[in-house]
Amino acid sequence: MSSKDQFIASIQKSYQTNQPTIHLGSAILNGEIISEARVNLPLRMMNRHGLVAGATGSGKTRTLQVLAEQLSAAGVPVFMSDIKGDLSGIAQPGKSNAAIEERAAALGITFEPRGFPVELYSLSGKKGSQMRATILEFGPVLLSKIFELNDTQSGVLAILFKYADDKDLPMVDLNDLKKVLSYLSEGPGAAEIKSDYGSISSSTAGTILRKIVALEQQGVSSIFGERSFDITDLINKVDGQGVISLLNISDVQDKPALFSTFMLSLLAELYQKLPEAGDLDKPKLVFFLDEAHLLFKDAPRAFQDQIEQVVRLIRSKGVGIFFCTQMAQDIPVSVLSQLGNRVQHVLRAFTPQDADALKQTVKTYPRSDYYAIDQILTTLGIGQALITVLNEKGIPTEVAATHLVPPMSVMGPMVQADYDNHVRQSDLYQKYKDPVDPESAYEMLTRRMEEHAKVEAQAKEEVQQTRQQKEEKGMISEVLASPLAKQIGREVVRGVFGMLFGKTTTSSRKKSGGLFGF
Repeated sequence: MSSKDQFIASIQKSYQTNQPTIHLGSAILNGEIISEARVNLPLRMMNRHGLVAGATGSGKTRTLQVLAEQLSAAGVPVFMSDIKGDLSGIAQPGKSNAAIEERAAALGITFEPRGFPVELYSLSGKKGSQMRATILEFGPVLLSKIFELNDTQSGVLAILFKYADDKDLPMVDLNDLKKVLSYLSEGPGAAEIKSDYGSISSSTAGTILRKIVALEQQGVSSIFGERSFDITDLINKVDGQGVISLLNISDVQDKPALFSTFMLSLLAELYQKLPEAGDLDKPKLVFFLDEAHLLFKDAPRAFQDQIEQVVRLIRSKGVGIFFCTQMAQDIPVSVLSQLGNRVQHVLRAFTPQDADALKQTVKTYPRSDYYAIDQILTTLGIGQALITVLNEKGIPTEVAATHLVPPMSVMGPMVQADYDNHVRQSDLYQKYKDPVDPESAYEMLTRRMEEHAKVEAQAKEEVQQTRQQKEEKGMISEVLASPLAKQIGREVVRGVFGMLFGKTTTSSRKKSGGLFGF
């Protein structure tokens, strides 16, 4: 048997299965695309999570598109972020051209253009159905990441949440958060929390308030509030096809901590609300986290711990997560070790740092009898990737340099008119477009502070009246105690007693003509 035949046999043994699969492409050996050496990813292994990595322009976005299309066709819903707003074309059939036909022929497949059911979402509400979450749903750990707080400030934020939870104060939007902060730092609640929660310094409160105001000024405060997004809306099908939910963040891509953390909050909510599912033939939902390095950049340990917990445990809920980034090293080792499926596009080694990253990446792949991993990773073409996945038994497959299949839908955005029409026709757009303003912490604490102010004003008034009465009594006592008052008093007494006993002065008798006027 020739080395080529041995290679084909090895790939077929490693990747072929009777279970439903995602067809990724065909393996490459010595520059030749071998169509019969098909590289497949079993659907039942999609909830073992995965990584799509590679240099800018290497084709990562189109790989995500291929995965989303085939998952949808298999009846699996997909959620993914659309960083540049150029994935909406998934809703429309693609168009054949010479390059696509050449790729299809090399892979031994037929290019069949088709569109897929797509739901468009937006954090600002301008690019699709408005996605919101309450402050309470975000929690202190994720909010600390958005606000870029240090450990001390994060601890104070945790106090706000603990107090709100203990006192049944719903925190829905940023106004609620600001009101709780004000109430506990400089309002009536400052003395209340001192013994049980600890006091909040004015400097820390001021820093957190400035972070909140800065976020409001960026025009994205609308993501906090009601109606909160219902995660079950992500798990929908149309005509047996899984709905591909696209979060268009092209208008907030300069706020990476915001959108990456929002997506993580959705994952955390999925983990909390979905029932245990065990091992399924195919996942309930697959999550694609594009620009995943933004999740971990300058992330505090508590934040990383939460990601690790979600990745480790959400598999049992039937949810798969694929991280998409440039370098595998962008992902913490504790998370990377949970990603059983790897699609690695070309890596560049232009700098010493690139060379070190290449060496680290090579170490994460199984040994291959057919490839020098370090060489193949730097010579892959656009639309090619080095792949190893878990087979149906959970065993890592043979490493395969793979010529990937082309997407069947449009590789680009819908024209604006089609996009706007698609959004307006969505039932979910109508469901989420109008905000709801329920009674929450802001209203409750405002009333409490007003009542407190009334009580204080009344007490102050009573104190003032008491002081005034004392002052008036003091003035009378002072007057009565004066020499003049005493002299007047003596004269009055003499006059009274003189009248009673018929005694008057000589002068008075003369003036009156005697006591009885005679």
